[in-house]
Amino acid sequence: MPVLRLDPRHIVTGGSVVEDALDFARRHLEAGPVLIAASGSPEAVAAIQQAYGKHEAGQAIENALAEIAIGLVETGVRRLVVAGGETSGAVVDRLAIGAFEVGDELAAGVPMLRTIGHPGGDLAMALKSGNFGGVDFFAEALSRLA
Repeated sequence: MPVLRLDPRHIVTGGSVVEDALDFARRHLEAGPVLIAASGSPEAVAAIQQAYGKHEAGQAIENALAEIAIGLVETGVRRLVVAGGETSGAVVDRLAIGAFEVGDELAAGVPMLRTIGHPGGDLAMALKSGNFGGVDFFAEALSRLA
């Protein structure tokens, strides 16, 4: 699937990553799922945290990814796989999800979720924190979320 790797430093310094990511998604979504990631090597992450503060850097990245999730849902996306515990929480909060129906496990500790009563229509989701799931987790999750 098409992959967009966001530069965490660009996010933290206030770059236009949200609209850029949504433009990327709109160009590719008709062909299938896309992956949008904001990650870096441990050394790069440590440098960003040292320069901008651990909490501040993390919050900026979580907020940007949550805004991207809102834009994707507004575009019509109904299946989301979100990685990172804090990022998952930010996405759920920003999408104002009040309740989930919990389904089968996609991986140990990662169930399929369906929103209940979401204003924009129900969403199928997987919220993955930590190192749960194998190397094919994202593809497997997308294939099983309906």
